[in-house]
Amino acid sequence: MLILSLLLSGLIIGALGRLAIPGRNPMGLLMTIVVGVVGSLAGGFIGAALHLGTGLTFVVAVLVAAAIVYLVSASTARRGMLGGRRRGALTGGRRGFF
Repeated sequence: MLILSLLLSGLIIGALGRLAIPGRNPMGLLMTIVVGVVGSLAGGFIGAALHLGTGLTFVVAVLVAAAIVYLVSASTARRGMLGGRRRGALTGGRRGFF
C-alpha cells in the first residue's frame, strides 16, 4: 500500500511539475513518476528542515519537481542540438502528455 501511494503521489507531483514548465517536455510516464517521487522526497526533507506546514511542503515538492523537469528538458534539448535523434512530423512527433 505504501508503494502504491508513493507512486500515485509521484505521478501527481511530477505531472504538476511538468505543467509548471512551459514548452515541450520529452519525458514518459515512468520518468514523470520518478521526477515526482524525487521531488516529493526532496520537498519533504526541505519542508521538515524549515518546519513548514503540509501545504507549503507540497508546494516545495512541486517546485523541486518542476526544477528537475526543467533540467531534464534542458539536457534533452542540448543533446538534440548536438545531433541526437529528434522526433519530427515524419517520425511520429509528440505522442501525448505523458
